[in-house]
Amino acid sequence: MNTFGQLLRVTTFGESHGPAIGCVIDGCPPGLDIAAEEFRHDLDRRATGKTRHTSARHEADDVEILSGVYEGRTTGTPIALLIRNTDARSKDYSKITAQFRPGHADYTYWQKYGIRDPRGGGRSSARETTIRVAAAVIAKKWLALHFGVRVRGYLSQLGEITPQDFDARRVDWDVVEANPFFWPAGEQVPVLESYMDALRKSGDSVGARVNVVADGVPPGWGEPIYGKLDAELAAALMSINAVKGVEIGDGFAAVSQRGTEHRDEMSPSGFLSNHAGGVLGGISTGQQVTASLVFKPTSSLRLPGNTVDVDGNATEIITTGRHDPCVGIRATPIAEAMVALVLMDQALRHRAQCGDVGSVAPLVPGEAHD
Repeated sequence: MNTFGQLLRVTTFGESHGPAIGCVIDGCPPGLDIAAEEFRHDLDRRATGKTRHTSARHEADDVEILSGVYEGRTTGTPIALLIRNTDARSKDYSKITAQFRPGHADYTYWQKYGIRDPRGGGRSSARETTIRVAAAVIAKKWLALHFGVRVRGYLSQLGEITPQDFDARRVDWDVVEANPFFWPAGEQVPVLESYMDALRKSGDSVGARVNVVADGVPPGWGEPIYGKLDAELAAALMSINAVKGVEIGDGFAAVSQRGTEHRDEMSPSGFLSNHAGGVLGGISTGQQVTASLVFKPTSSLRLPGNTVDVDGNATEIITTGRHDPCVGIRATPIAEAMVALVLMDQALRHRAQCGDVGSVAPLVPGEAHD
């Protein structure tokens, strides 16, 4: 299954070391102004090779708009985007074509298809997420234009390091965008630099956590049972490579909370808290929609490990080539992309069924103000 979404449907294609990656976006409304240069900002934010803390692979990531846009505006027909791979080094994987890398999808792809593309992980590579980020440029622009919705994220944990003196309710987004870690506490960046330098020198890797917040989401988006907004957000975020856990709102912290604490009480001036992450019964409340996702440590290591080969023989494996010691460092734009695409799809579905409902009183503000 390479397609997600219902009214806004995105189908991606391509492999890490193939000629190109791309997508077809079906269901985007007509009349949205879009140009190829608008994809550059978010693709640069996701790109490898920008710092010594990510993979050294350098891709141009130039977007070609093949269809669905005429004279700079979407036509309502399928939008096809293409990004050509320009810096693949398939020879880096020649020694492991007959081995299964522990912690990777090599073995599961082999079991499912009876064949696999070993070059950079093929279809299971994080390279595929580049085109999701490109597709979400359209979703982000449409959401901002029609609803004032803004989707942003930041790295909230790197290994055992968490932001110091930081209030998640008051993120300084200028600080987040000013450093290569998307870290919300700027004074800690030198600590992260030293941490990653030591990690890279050791040859090991580490996991990370990314938080995403969507401001301006109106109440009413999402379906009550099988199309719950939080469920679809969780599924979309879990589809990102290396993600092993997703929380909406307080998530697993709710297990130790009392009901009197977790329930988001309301007043005429607004909600008094947002433990639910802006979603109740699968439907948005009008509060900030919040999600958190956890990335596992990178499994491609130059440190030797045990595995088996395609003939079932025990063997030792060392993975060479260009790999991220922490994939979470550049995952923030990817997480933002999946949230934005889900939100646009839900907005279109809500408009299709309930567009005639209009405003319903009372409308409780998303956050109480004194």
